Amino acid sequence: MASAKGSAKGEFHVGGKYKLVRKIGSGSFGDIYLALNIANGEEVAVKLENSKARHPQLLYESKLYKILQGGVGIPHIRWWGQERDYNVLVMDLLGPSIEDLFNFCSRKFGMKTVLMLADQMINRIEYVHTKNFIHRDIKPDNFLMGIGRHCNKVFLIDFGLAKKFRDSRTRSHIQYREDKNLTGTARYASINAHLGIEQSRRDDMESLGYVLMYLNRGSLPWQGLKAATKKQKYEKISEKKMSTPVEVLCKGWPAEFAMYLNYCRGLRFEEAPDYMYLRQLFRILFRTLNYQYDYVFDWTMLKQKATAGAGAVSMNGMTSHMATADVIRDTEIQPECTGFACTTTRLAESWTKANPGHEGLISVSLITSGD
Repeated sequence: MASAKGSAKGEFHVGGKYKLVRKIGSGSFGDIYLALNIANGEEVAVKLENSKARHPQLLYESKLYKILQGGVGIPHIRWWGQERDYNVLVMDLLGPSIEDLFNFCSRKFGMKTVLMLADQMINRIEYVHTKNFIHRDIKPDNFLMGIGRHCNKVFLIDFGLAKKFRDSRTRSHIQYREDKNLTGTARYASINAHLGIEQSRRDDMESLGYVLMYLNRGSLPWQGLKAATKKQKYEKISEKKMSTPVEVLCKGWPAEFAMYLNYCRGLRFEEAPDYMYLRQLFRILFRTLNYQYDYVFDWTMLKQKATAGAGAVSMNGMTSHMATADVIRDTEIQPECTGFACTTTRLAESWTKANPGHEGLISVSLITSGD
């Protein structure tokens, strides 16, 4: 889409008080900009979609966010509406996605980090389900860490593919159907979604199981498959997913991960997942391994090493030298942040400014296609 910043006036304002600063992300439907509240200088994220888009979804997503407002780990919506030729959504600025941080950590997360993330991720999905919606695109790109006093909190975003699965008044569940097109990201899609079965709560939970194993293993067995068309590729992914036993997928990792996936795959279409059971699987494992729930994630540890060393930080395979004083100053700016996670987020932002073309580390992620 055309850049909103390329306007005749040289500046683009939305909602009467937000000025676009720079683009920080893009996707199939539009762009995301860093913006400033001109009244108080506060940074926010602005999601723009061309109002003439073939399949507009931002208005729908805005309505979803309105329904979800107030939930822990749900971005706060500041304003939404239309401005010039764009549908606009103004929301909290968030930190990097779990996918970004996974790359930051050389695509290796320790068990402690995975388990701390799993606990919050289950909570986020459960909350969405209590509001009668399923997400249908659970993936690492759609879980973001907050910033400031929310720097250790996981946020769930991108509800453009979400669907109401239950009537809020009658509590009547949607009907079982087949011959549905695959919605979401094939890499993390449930087996039933591949088979064309209408998605329900069980599918979000199964997708999360694949996300957790992806973070454990670094990749999934059905990644990197080649095919002539997208349809053939999806078929190959489906075949590989169905032919890989859960025990093989989870081999070498604590049994709780296989237990999680087997439980989710065994759920009936309308059945409510036992979220507490799934949380307890990982919480008990967490205690068994004698971990402390101190919000010290793997990216926190990398930041500490960067501070203690020469200030060289490797991100996405690239290295940028930063003054230790800059890192310390960021810590002082956000003293309310537990541990060092917040500083790491700010460090990532500094790095993206110094390395144009890698702005995705600090953004509100967009729905993207992937295998």
